[in-house]
Amino acid sequence: MRRVVFNQKGGVGKSTITCNLAAISAHEGKRTLVIDLDPQGNSTHYLLGVAGTDLETTLADFFDQTLNFKLNPKDTTEFIIESPYPGLHVMPSHPDLEDLQGKLESRYKIYKLRDALDELADDYDLIYIDTPPALNFFTRSALIAANGCLIPFDCDDFSRRAIYSLLENVAEIKSDHNRQLEVEGIVVNQFQPRASLPQKVVQELIAEGLPVLAPYLSSSVKIKESHEQSRPMIHLDSRHKLSQEYLQLHDTLARKYGA
Repeated sequence: MRRVVFNQKGGVGKSTITCNLAAISAHEGKRTLVIDLDPQGNSTHYLLGVAGTDLETTLADFFDQTLNFKLNPKDTTEFIIESPYPGLHVMPSHPDLEDLQGKLESRYKIYKLRDALDELADDYDLIYIDTPPALNFFTRSALIAANGCLIPFDCDDFSRRAIYSLLENVAEIKSDHNRQLEVEGIVVNQFQPRASLPQKVVQELIAEGLPVLAPYLSSSVKIKESHEQSRPMIHLDSRHKLSQEYLQLHDTLARKYGA
């Protein structure tokens, strides 16, 4: 299963959702890989901590290799780093991804990530792909390489109005490049049940027949502690309410999609 977490809006929790679901998958014994395509590297730092700031090999090196043909290229596995958590590996980001984007796009390397993940098909049960907050080369590469898509939603009216544009973008990628791609659901993040606006906008999505997943992920200061310590919630405090919500969401996805 290859699952991309996608939203063109920043600050909606893409990296947090990616890393926490991946950490649960690995914790439950699944061979799990996180691919961090965002040059900001939030997933890389979340899972690797300070070790993620000084790496010899990153995704920038992987994509650079696709631009510079070599007779003996590195194997895809050489761009993968072990995290501190058993069964959880990372293809780490690097700021140089930003500079590579134009070159990769002009030379039509859009299928290289998909090809690389095909090589890893027997090595991992689950692959989670974190994307930049834009529909750019890296996000399109991820949507072409994945077969499932999660859309984080942060309960404001701007996000509510942007949902249909996001769904249209996914549908276009599916039609043009990747027939296997399916929207698994909308993940409601930073939910405040006592506030009227979050309840209103989520109910509007449900009323329109959009695939809103349950449970909703609560707003909690605990997640900031999780980020600061580079410890996903399942490892920081497995009994916390938010940890339990992530576990339930993970179980929902496993029951619906088998992964």
